[in-house]
Amino acid sequence: MNSVNSTQTGAYLHRLGAARPARPTAEALRDLHLRHLRAVPFENLSIHLGEEIVLEEKWLVDKVVGAGRGGFCYELNGAFSALLTALGFEVTLLAGRVYGDQGRLGIPYDHLALRVGTVDGGEWLADVGFGAHSHYPLAFAERGEQADPGGTFRITGAGPDAAGAGRETGAMVGDLDVLRDGRPQYRLEVRPRVLGDFTAGAWWHSTSPSSHFTQSLVCSRVTEDGGRITLSGRTLTVTEAGGAREVRELERDEEVLEVYRERFGIALDRVPAVRKPRNAHPNG
Repeated sequence: MNSVNSTQTGAYLHRLGAARPARPTAEALRDLHLRHLRAVPFENLSIHLGEEIVLEEKWLVDKVVGAGRGGFCYELNGAFSALLTALGFEVTLLAGRVYGDQGRLGIPYDHLALRVGTVDGGEWLADVGFGAHSHYPLAFAERGEQADPGGTFRITGAGPDAAGAGRETGAMVGDLDVLRDGRPQYRLEVRPRVLGDFTAGAWWHSTSPSSHFTQSLVCSRVTEDGGRITLSGRTLTVTEAGGAREVRELERDEEVLEVYRERFGIALDRVPAVRKPRNAHPNG
């Protein structure tokens, strides 16, 4: 049962700058997906501000709407799922494992993505929580290349030869690999999940010294021209849609806080700093 009421739904849509769609169509999903990427940043600030991360729909929507914040995959796709369900879309939570160095897969429940059904008969892979990824949902059943402003994407059946050498074997029947510009991004299970299934993954990413989220700060979103703006610690990077990039270091705390406020809509009373992970097993 969806826990987002009509008032919260309206406030969520207001943050996205979107009108309530008349019907849960593929076109409406495309519009909401892009608006989400532009308005709600991918960020891991809670980890370094000592804020609790709770994987419950109401909590996540309150964070995105009430607190004007973003989050990482579990939070962003969890909140987006609640919004889409309230708008009449058919949403299934899926678990993924992210590809790292040398093609190694991450931990189970490493990533949360969404399978979304629309009234016009389509099924889509929606993912507003992977950082740099597709700007629009990907056709779930399509196995050819899918062009997108974020790159060329492909969904393939998982297996040792599905995406070239350097792959891990042991895929379950039905597992899928999501590729961007020919490189595997994550392996996706097709079995339906619930939000609580991802609690251990969120805890690991929030506490383990082996998690890249505990090692660095990031706040990033798609810009209105299709580029990207990212604040990583004190390094501000603005990338245009054509690929031109400007990088500069922010020396004063006031500059950092202003960028969070003006470019990401996040009001902070202090500059976040990477904290040493606590309560984590020494081996991650």
